[in-house]
Amino acid sequence: MSLKSQLEKEHKTVKTMIQMYCKRCHNTDSVLCQDCSDLFEYAEERLKSCRFGESKPTCDTCIIHCYKPEMREKIKIVMRYAGPRMIYTHPIMGIQHLLKKLKKKREY
Repeated sequence: MSLKSQLEKEHKTVKTMIQMYCKRCHNTDSVLCQDCSDLFEYAEERLKSCRFGESKPTCDTCIIHCYKPEMREKIKIVMRYAGPRMIYTHPIMGIQHLLKKLKKKREY
């Protein structure tokens, strides 16, 4: 069993959050709507080009805001919706994300 890198975990977390949001708010099943698909592709590009690499903090605790303002607002809406619900639907992923967020806040 191989350990996932931090960026792979972050990628999976963002994807899960967008899927949860799209399913509930845009009434989709297994396929993302075009707007959410565009947001995911944008987030994926931002993750790939993050200058912090494997030591990347959660986006809301990062000192550099690499998202365009419009996309930043969209991802905030998604995260506000999905974040609290992840504890019930994806508890391990949700707790890991929360712990990472708390850890990085103390470092800044």
